[in-house]
Order: sequence, then structure tokens, then C-alpha cells
Amino acid sequence: MAHPQPDLILYTSGTPNGQKASITLEELGLPYKVENIKISKNVQKEEWFLKINPNGRIPALVDRTPGSDGKPREKRIFESGAMMLYLCQRYDPDHKLSFPYDSDEYWEVVEWLVWMQSGLGPMQGQANHFYRYAPEKIQYGIDRYQTETKRLYQVLEDRFKQQSASTSDGPWIVGNKMTIADLACFSWVNWDVWAGVDVNQFEHLSAWTNSINKRPAIKRGLDVPEPFEMKRKLQTKEGEEEYQNMHSQWIMKGQEADQQKHG
Repeated sequence: MAHPQPDLILYTSGTPNGQKASITLEELGLPYKVENIKISKNVQKEEWFLKINPNGRIPALVDRTPGSDGKPREKRIFESGAMMLYLCQRYDPDHKLSFPYDSDEYWEVVEWLVWMQSGLGPMQGQANHFYRYAPEKIQYGIDRYQTETKRLYQVLEDRFKQQSASTSDGPWIVGNKMTIADLACFSWVNWDVWAGVDVNQFEHLSAWTNSINKRPAIKRGLDVPEPFEMKRKLQTKEGEEEYQNMHSQWIMKGQEADQQKHG
């Protein structure tokens, strides 16, 4: 029996975590529909969306692909790291972005994915907040999270130095090919300047970032659900201020709503 055509719906916005999901889908060559979640309007907090992701965050994924028995099914997945693992488990039989389950490389990918989810993403996210969004500049917060982001970048830099000595391709985070571990980390490192950090201070890390950015599937995925304009906007002071003010407004609006509800 032929495998049914994937029927996937991605609910997302143009953030590092959102791009994590879309670049994975693009690299796997999977067809999918896109729902642009306007986080500036708090759509992710609406009741219908909370049924998909009870945490009220993007991205989220709904898989309506029929089962192998042909029966209808609907599976919702939230958290970008879980999405990446799910997509590889179900739709990457040739291990383009993954390794066979329970191999040493499989667990290494999981290790680096969890490292990114619990370290790099949260720390750089806080650097973004204190450097770009906080209504008052708190230098301690800026220094604390930019320094931690740089420390985590150095962890990746050291990993690539190690990998360069042991593999002929890449270097990649695990093994001799790009995996979801690379895509997850790339999605945040690619926003380095937004956090006030310069990836060009790290030789191997910057070369790895540039090589991934050149991939056609990555370019397509970064432009989901709308063109990725952050780097272009930062080329001028006016563009930087416009982009920063736009994002600051919805972030502070969302924070105020959470404070009213949970404070």
C-alpha cells in the first residue's frame, strides 16, 4: 500500500522558533499548509489555538495524514523541538536530517537538541528582551544574557573545531551531515545581531551559519510565513528602529496581558 500524502498544517510566525519548524519541513521536502499566527494581535492566546498548543506559543503543527490503515487521524504537536523529532520519526525514513533510532548518533542529536532548547534559545531570548525590548535599559540584564549567549556560542565553536578534526564534511554538530541539531541551533544563531552578539567573532560557527544560509530550502523556510526582513532592516538606523519598535509593542502588550491575568 502506498504511503498517504502528508497533510500538515503549520501554525507559525517569523521568529527563531517558528523558523525552526519551517526550515525542517523545507529540508525534508514535505508539503504543508501555513497559518500565519499574528502574535502582535495575541492570536496564539485565543481559545481555538490553545486547543492545539495549551502553552499559547508558536509554532504548532497539526498532522491530518491518514494512518497506514487509511483511517482518518489528527495529531497536534507543540514545542518546536518536539516537532523536529516527530517529523524525522514519521517522515525521514532515509535519515536525511536524522540517524537511526537508538544509534549513538541518534542520542547525540537528542542531546544537542535539548541543549539548544534549554540553554541557547532561552538565554539568547533573554538577551533579545533586555537588549531590544525592555522599557528601561538594565545593563546587568543585558550583560548577563549576552555573556551567556557568547559562552554558548563558544560551546558550539569548540564542537566544530572538534568535528573538523574528525570528519571530512561539514563540520556539523553530530556526525558527517546536517541534522535537526544543526537546524535548531542555526535558527537562533542566525539572529545573533538581534541579541547584540556578533557570530563573526567565532570562526567555525560563522562559517557554519553562512553555509546553512546558502541552502535553497533554508532560504524558503526562513521566509515562512512572510519574508524574513530582520537583517535587511538592520542595515539602516531607521529600519532597525522600525523593526525594534514593532516587535517591542506586541511583546510588551503580551507581557502586560499576562501580568493582568497571572500577576
